[in-house]
Amino acid sequence: MDEYPIIWEWLLFAVRWLHVITGIAWIGSSFYFIALDLGLKRDLPEGVLADGEEWQVHGGGFYHIQKYLVAPAEMPEHLTWFKWESYATWLSGFAMMVMVYYVSADLFLVDSTVFDISPVKAVLISLASLTVGWIIYDFLCKSSFGQDNTRLMVLLYIVLVAMAWGYTQVFSGRAAFLHLGAFTATIMSANVFFIIMPNQRVVVADLKAGRTPDPKYGKIAKQRSTHNNYLTLPVIFLMLSNHYPLAFATEYSWIIASLVFLMGVTIRHYFNSKHARKGHPTWTWLATAVLFVVIMWISTLSKPLPDEEEEAVLSPREQMFASAVSFEEVRDTVQGRCSMCHAVEPSWEGIIVPPKGVLLETDQQIAAHAREIYINAGRTNAMPPNNVSEITNKERKLIIAWYEAAIKGEKQN
Repeated sequence: MDEYPIIWEWLLFAVRWLHVITGIAWIGSSFYFIALDLGLKRDLPEGVLADGEEWQVHGGGFYHIQKYLVAPAEMPEHLTWFKWESYATWLSGFAMMVMVYYVSADLFLVDSTVFDISPVKAVLISLASLTVGWIIYDFLCKSSFGQDNTRLMVLLYIVLVAMAWGYTQVFSGRAAFLHLGAFTATIMSANVFFIIMPNQRVVVADLKAGRTPDPKYGKIAKQRSTHNNYLTLPVIFLMLSNHYPLAFATEYSWIIASLVFLMGVTIRHYFNSKHARKGHPTWTWLATAVLFVVIMWISTLSKPLPDEEEEAVLSPREQMFASAVSFEEVRDTVQGRCSMCHAVEPSWEGIIVPPKGVLLETDQQIAAHAREIYINAGRTNAMPPNNVSEITNKERKLIIAWYEAAIKGEKQN
């Protein structure tokens, strides 16, 4: 990764783009079918076997859609399945987690001030949490407790709050939010893979064999689809949050994450009520706004910073960049052109917290973010934004030479 930073950056971009594309496809189809199901008219003429129907207009044409509660009388010749949108979204998202948080675990996943743990152990905890999370969730859904969906969703919310707190006690703030999103997305995609699709296959098999499908399979699938419906918006928030340190890098970020799940419920309740023709509960927007204001306030709360910090011990990777030729000059450049924003207490007007939570004040911090400095301030002019600190071309060339000299020195050693 350090050796081929430009190739690696483009691969990350490609995977991120794929993740966004598949996510749009999955979320779009999910929201559409929830809206369609809620909006079905059940008062059908006598003799119509469907459970409900809906007329829709789009793209210059009219659509007449019918839904069968369990299955039609016989298997249709052509059947469209919706599954790969979910699978591809999860697989591309997991690929991004590996490329960003596992490959660079010492930089993005582990924060020794939060929990001093080796990168390998951190990755194992990450994988275990995603796996165990699904097992616990699935067990609760299948238990007698899960027969009451309202009661079940309250308990699931408590589990999510506990996970939000737990992740912030183990990982860096940025990684904690990302993992909470991955934890939730894993449950959603596993619902499709392990429950919804297998149940639909059972129904199809019964139709082909001339048997009457059991209604329980449709009921179970609908419960899991409903969960997915309410979890989608919080997952999007958590995935976008890595661009906003006020969300993930503040003292009580786990409470912020917990309130985000409630906002997901209030927003979806409005649209679900509207699509089901049960009115327009506009109070949900006021509730959402209040929750958001509370989140803004919580982000300003913090414990006092310690007056002194122990001298940091550089990792082998950080030492490689800190001892490279021209590091002192690069450090002066970064501290003069970048650290006014990328500091614990930014001095640039309008900047409250360091962008993306990146600090560039000490030798260790600069060495730790060497690749990001090389890409954003050396090979490209992305930083500083609009070159507000007036970094010169000579200084950019110096950053390029420093980084590439460090990589070259590593190869020779």
